[in-house]
Amino acid sequence: MRFEDQRQRLVAELSFSGISDVTVLEVFSKIPREDYVLPEYKEYAYRNQPLPISEGQTISQPLMIALMMSALKLHPQDLVLEIGTGSGYQTALLASMVREVCTVELHDSLSLKAQKTLKSAGFKNIYYRIGDGWEGWQKAYPAYQEFDKIIVSAAASEIPSRLCDQLAEGGIMVVPVGPSLAQILHIIYKEKGELKIRKDCPCAFVPLIKTVKRGIS
Repeated sequence: MRFEDQRQRLVAELSFSGISDVTVLEVFSKIPREDYVLPEYKEYAYRNQPLPISEGQTISQPLMIALMMSALKLHPQDLVLEIGTGSGYQTALLASMVREVCTVELHDSLSLKAQKTLKSAGFKNIYYRIGDGWEGWQKAYPAYQEFDKIIVSAAASEIPSRLCDQLAEGGIMVVPVGPSLAQILHIIYKEKGELKIRKDCPCAFVPLIKTVKRGIS
């Protein structure tokens, strides 16, 4: 089966699984996941499962990405902070829906490879940082102080306070919180300066690593 046909089948599977955000489904139908997986896994690109990438990381399960993006209630004018660039697949999905994406990746090799892939795909609304995801973006690039939406693609042992500080008024953050391989997806809203937290579904992500020296870039 052609990749295009597999992509449309995946979209149908996401819809059947309860994803109703039409814009989210539309970007999944357009972004070629096969471009963001290792060559040996291309034939599995459209299975609804996580796949290994380099540096011991994974490209997340499409359904989990779709759930997180739907929870963010993305708008075309949003400025989004992504923690965990990985291979760049989720970055591409986000950048197809919003004004700008600032994405942070701890591993140099992953970030540089993703940058090459995303630039080759024609994206011009993505900005990159290599560093500690716990610190977010603000410390390295003061021009971006707050974000409308924040998505964390690794498991935090606790809700990251620095990311909460960078969430704009009225903003939404989604972050898996809990011990290794057994987390709960937290959806965090900032209203009148206060954080409101809703615990959603169980999930399993690789850990959000804290560097010894915080905020490296």
